[in-house]
Amino acid sequence: MPITPFRPDVPDVVLDRLRARLADVDWPEPETVTDASQGPPLRAMQELVEYWRTDYDWRRAETVLDGFGQYRTEIDGLGVHFLHVRSPEADALPLLLCHGWPGSVLEFRDVIGPLTDPVAHGGSAEDAFHVVVPSMPGFGFSDRPTGPGWNVGRIARAWAVLMDRLGHGERWGAQGGDWGAAVVDRLGRDVPPGLRGIHLNLVPAFPTAEEVAAADAEEQEMIASATRYRDGMSAYAFAQSTRPQTIGYMLADNPVGLAAWIYGLFLDVSDTDGAPAAALGFDAILDDIMLYWIPGTGASSARLYWEAAQETPGHRGVNPTPLGVSVFPREPVRASRRWIESRYEHVVHHRVHDRGGHFAALEQPAALVEDIRATFVGLR
Repeated sequence: MPITPFRPDVPDVVLDRLRARLADVDWPEPETVTDASQGPPLRAMQELVEYWRTDYDWRRAETVLDGFGQYRTEIDGLGVHFLHVRSPEADALPLLLCHGWPGSVLEFRDVIGPLTDPVAHGGSAEDAFHVVVPSMPGFGFSDRPTGPGWNVGRIARAWAVLMDRLGHGERWGAQGGDWGAAVVDRLGRDVPPGLRGIHLNLVPAFPTAEEVAAADAEEQEMIASATRYRDGMSAYAFAQSTRPQTIGYMLADNPVGLAAWIYGLFLDVSDTDGAPAAALGFDAILDDIMLYWIPGTGASSARLYWEAAQETPGHRGVNPTPLGVSVFPREPVRASRRWIESRYEHVVHHRVHDRGGHFAALEQPAALVEDIRATFVGLR
């Protein structure tokens, strides 16, 4: 299948219509609490939407995307959008970067440069990577699946095909968080040709009843954190796992509803002191939201949760692929080193950070780059 350059063609009329809709919002009454426990506070959403309407520039985001180099190809009957950034170092290790929900390829904007050109960012040439960043099926400018079956296992197989098609099949690595972590973990278990190692900033190592009973103080806090997330922050995941089409009507039709649905996650699981827009910038958050709004992937991206819920788990044994791990304190679902080591055969790097949350590439890009380099230093 051919690989073709890609540039999004978003007519001005689409952006004008969006601004008109943002100027005509039927707002709900304010929350009845003083925190974000009921969802994004009204004032925060009004500030975000006002910036979106008056100051946000989608053409700037297009320029950023174009600067990385965008392409499309067809894999298993589906058009796949991806960034492909080659390092100036000829012997760089190819690296697949996998986002999740509600992420996008632009989540990695601040790590691509240091990974591909470490010399220009104060690093060493031997740490260089060629970087490939695909948009998940049903996300961004990848096609929206028209039938069931695009689950974690199928995506992992598609990404292995993509790396081979790009000429990277002889040796490569993979990194992911959120659903990207699930895909990368599956790659590690499938062991496609050339895969040297994986790095995760969310490890799908959920404790057994025996591990819960034997948990030390650190592990007890990890269990409590996961319980708080499950009981108080995961309503979106339950809705998307059971009725993605129902919530999809709102996500596809209502820009403010879509923004609130996504912004709620930034509030809940980022390490930004309850102010993700101030910490990360309105533009970074709105770029992410626009990569759902512009291509109309609110419903199709939510459907990944439904697909995962239907999928029969595979490869229950120990993951044989060398693993590097970054643990960030505001990631609600964390695993201890001993839980990880009982499920992964070779843990080659493990680092616990003082700051950072679920969106590691956006929140702590320098720390993530350092950990990726450390993971693959002996795997090239």
